[in-house]
Amino acid sequence: MPDHDGSRASTGPLASLLLIAFNQQATIAEAIAGALAQTYSPLEIIVSDDASTDDTFVAMQAALAGYDGPHRVVLNRNPVNLGIGAHLSKLVALSHGELLFVTAGDDVSLPQRCERVVETWLASGKRLDLIASALVDTDADGRTHATIAPADLGAYRNAADWIARPPHVVGAAQAWTRRVFERFGPLPAGVVAEDLIMVFRAIVSGGALTLAEPLVRYRRGGLSGRRRALSAAQVIERWRNNSRHSLIELPLLLADAREAGQLAAVEAPLTAQLARETLVRDLFAADVWMQRAQLLFQANQVPLAQRLRFAVYALCPALLAPLFAAKRLRWNRVAGKGAGR
Repeated sequence: MPDHDGSRASTGPLASLLLIAFNQQATIAEAIAGALAQTYSPLEIIVSDDASTDDTFVAMQAALAGYDGPHRVVLNRNPVNLGIGAHLSKLVALSHGELLFVTAGDDVSLPQRCERVVETWLASGKRLDLIASALVDTDADGRTHATIAPADLGAYRNAADWIARPPHVVGAAQAWTRRVFERFGPLPAGVVAEDLIMVFRAIVSGGALTLAEPLVRYRRGGLSGRRRALSAAQVIERWRNNSRHSLIELPLLLADAREAGQLAAVEAPLTAQLARETLVRDLFAADVWMQRAQLLFQANQVPLAQRLRFAVYALCPALLAPLFAAKRLRWNRVAGKGAGR
């Protein structure tokens, strides 16, 4: 495991950049280059492979070979796949910085990213618990497009604001304090919406802020990219997958709200979401038609319109075949036009 200690010319706070990757051998070298090019010091960089099945770890070793720059670099490889939340929690435990930057193996931090965020944090008197930034939208071929502007997190003051206007967030351009992470505890296995959870934790603690300056080149379709559903079975699989994660994340948010003394503001809506996700889990796990019908009838906490939609997919998905046939035809036409350009 490489562990390089470079000179630390700055007297600023130690920051840690947590670079997580899984099956990203084609892009990891560029992500590492962006991390190593950071102008801020003192900075430690933890590069970690989450048990990839391709050559991501080999590419990491090659990208770090011979590095002798100012940053402390640690290379980690998980023996088994942990998933996003548990992976980040492990890297927090391995790190030492007051500010923790998150980046993925297919995104690139611009050289000034850490420096700009640390400057902003110090200017706030170290009050803020999370600082996000805008991102440069980059496609799979490396072409850049418009700027991605996350929600203005400075406008959120408490849990009531967060639940009333759920913010658009992108974890690839976030940095959070160690103290807010330690206050609420590690992210358990199964968490994928770590960005939304950390924003919530920050809002109910020291506050959060969004910088308008793009500090990350964000590649479309990464670990959290959403795949197009072109059949009823694919929609059901997406629902079930989201439900598995939500049934871990929603209780965590409720526990965090309780810790912050702001449970009353979010308990009812989050509990309603929990009921919906529980129905999805149980409904599509049931094999017998009558069991599914009974679950739908008894789920009084779930709005009738949602239950009716679930009923179509759970009880008579064949009715949806013409709809998805037209959707596939339309998508194939769009894809064909795109390929012909």
